[in-house]
Amino acid sequence: MKTMFRATFGVAAFVLLAACNSTPTKVSPAAPHSEECRPITEREVAELFKRWNQSLQTGNPHLVVANYAERSILLPTLSDKPRVTAAEKEEYFEHFLENQPVGKIDFSFIEIGCNSAFDAGLYTFYFRKTGASVAARYTYTYAWDGKQWLITSHHSSLLPESKR
Repeated sequence: MKTMFRATFGVAAFVLLAACNSTPTKVSPAAPHSEECRPITEREVAELFKRWNQSLQTGNPHLVVANYAERSILLPTLSDKPRVTAAEKEEYFEHFLENQPVGKIDFSFIEIGCNSAFDAGLYTFYFRKTGASVAARYTYTYAWDGKQWLITSHHSSLLPESKR
């Protein structure tokens, strides 16, 4: 195994060195990269879920969808249809909000990047109108758009019955 690794590494190093010693290709200069990273803490990322959950409490699908970036995807818990447009997301939330859901995070794992954040875990929705609850897995990715943190992807799927 070590020999195979050394041989592979040696070939890769040779190719890399050969590429470095070849005649350079003329490339137009790139614009200077001046992106600044917007700082965010794990607590602030957790607050983004609270903001989304509070928008559910309004019963207004338009206010819920305002949490999503223009270019974003919703893979919802109670539907097998991906939602990429604001109209598609609003249509989903119109039905989802009918039973007055309230979400609660049961487990969260957060990662922070430059102008991005990732929150994945488990949550439970309680439906005030029916008294039912639904346990699900979730993943949210967020991006800083220059003004605010918005959801760029939201995936939610029911937990297998054997897990609850």
